[in-house]
Amino acid sequence: MGDRIKSALFNSLGDLQGKEVWDAFAGSGALAIEAVSRGAWYALATERDPKTYQAIKANVEKLGAHNIDVVKAACKSWSSTNPKKQFDIIFCDPPWTDLQLSTVFMLIRHLKPNGLMVLSYPGREEVPVANGVVVVDNRNYGDAALAYYRLK
Repeated sequence: MGDRIKSALFNSLGDLQGKEVWDAFAGSGALAIEAVSRGAWYALATERDPKTYQAIKANVEKLGAHNIDVVKAACKSWSSTNPKKQFDIIFCDPPWTDLQLSTVFMLIRHLKPNGLMVLSYPGREEVPVANGVVVVDNRNYGDAALAYYRLK
């Protein structure tokens, strides 16, 4: 996710004080780190690539961010082994070459009541929809878009 989109995302979310967030497709871990820097109480970053996982872990350690857990796992695997854990916000920024929408929408079971899931997807595509959630906002930034979902 580019800096412009990330800035727009966090500006749209407002106050994150006390929130628990999950950066499901962590990549650089920037969404988890940014959420904590903006007041989130706790962040989980899941990343399956070993080198990327090590980089996130090193960055979190350098920052001394003790309220960010970095787990080397695919989000789907983590979800399967932690079915009861819930979050206020779930960030989904999967690779655009494979949005993994079946996995993305499986993650909604981890939303707290009134929780929010945000999906980053190519801006030229239709907003992805699924049973069990409603699109409460959709913002298009040209090449990129953000869809905001809540439980029905």
